[in-house]
Amino acid sequence: MENTIPITLWLAGRSYRIRVKPEEEQAIRQAMKVAEQRLAKLRNDIVGKDEQDFLAMCLMMYATDQVTDHSGFTPVQQDTIQEMMQSIDDCLEGNAPAATDLVL
Repeated sequence: MENTIPITLWLAGRSYRIRVKPEEEQAIRQAMKVAEQRLAKLRNDIVGKDEQDFLAMCLMMYATDQVTDHSGFTPVQQDTIQEMMQSIDDCLEGNAPAATDLVL
């Protein structure tokens, strides 16, 4: 594969070594973060299921988001927009973090 770099991703306690384009690495890592957050929420909300069930539910949630969301933004983009909106709200309310703490 041309112009790819190897990265290791962790999902549900397992590592996955993949090759990605450098310009896609950040988006892929953000997607894994969103997936882990969804898995954590499912684990907290639903008792008595195994990891396979949680992964399947997470996949169904992702697929549903793709076909029902008409905003034009991917779930990763929506998550980023939400974080940015929260930062703006914090600034307007005077609760802004120090400039060195901001991540854009």
